[in-house]
Amino acid sequence: MKSHLELLPLFLIFIFCTCNGQNQTNPRQDNTRIGYSESQLKAAANTPLGMVRNVKQARNGDILIASYLGVYRYDGTSFTNLTSKISSPRFSSFWDVLEDREGNLWFASKDSGVYCYNGKSFQHFTRKDGLASNMALHIYEDRAGNIWFGASRYDGKSFRNFTTKDGFPSNSIRLLLEDKTGKLWFGAQGEDMFVYDGKTFTVLKNKDGKAFNNVWSIIEDKKGNIWFGADGLWRYDGRTFTKVSDKYAYGIIEDKKGNIWTTGGALTRYDQKSLYDKNPTATEIFSRDQMLLGILEANDGSIWFGSMIGVYRYDGKTITDFKK
Repeated sequence: MKSHLELLPLFLIFIFCTCNGQNQTNPRQDNTRIGYSESQLKAAANTPLGMVRNVKQARNGDILIASYLGVYRYDGTSFTNLTSKISSPRFSSFWDVLEDREGNLWFASKDSGVYCYNGKSFQHFTRKDGLASNMALHIYEDRAGNIWFGASRYDGKSFRNFTTKDGFPSNSIRLLLEDKTGKLWFGAQGEDMFVYDGKTFTVLKNKDGKAFNNVWSIIEDKKGNIWFGADGLWRYDGRTFTKVSDKYAYGIIEDKKGNIWTTGGALTRYDQKSLYDKNPTATEIFSRDQMLLGILEANDGSIWFGSMIGVYRYDGKTITDFKK
């Protein structure tokens, strides 16, 4: 089996190769799904297949799954393809999903902008509507209720796009976190992580003076520590950056017991009792030859995680592979 360090370069190559808006439109019809058979594309109409970058939970408890071949809802019994009316699996390219505080569902795509679904109809937003780019790889809702799509912030009426002219260190950003103090933590596509305190943008650097590059995930734990994945798993206590592990961390969560879970080369759990030891106890729960991606702890305590080929659930004893 290939190590996560061997898989990382291949993964990065893959990565880079109230609703108002216009009427529903379909994504470009020229991005055929190379590598998928007709039977797989047919199966993807009802089952999350392909790359699953993000897994979220709706307020009613349903699991929301952003698959490259569609966005799905799991109600505990079966899957429903929420995007089948706007894009067949053959032409889909979805990367993220979010339920906002109003109950609207947002879908982000790789090359077709974003969609908003209010439970009855879809609205489609693209560059024509003010979105900074039709490539939307990340969705985030801040405390004020603004929805961020990379460098675009939507206030429910219009988009505000941020660039280096506004003081941002990069034009290619994604908002990863708004912490308890109100600071905004940004990552940039293939560039450095930086934080905005309301007045100043600061590119973050470790004790060696090196910036943290290509950060895909970041969380704030119950104690206020910031955890993020760069060239390994890092923790920031407000003063010092500590490298917790060399394991690549694509997705990060803190579970109800205070354990830290990561995806990347494997699904790994860092035991809460040893998190601050020099060598925390890390248990590898699951690994395979593909990168593991988005991760979620559901309300029932189960761990959901995506991969390059589908979605899995770990209930503490058994791994369920839903594509089977």
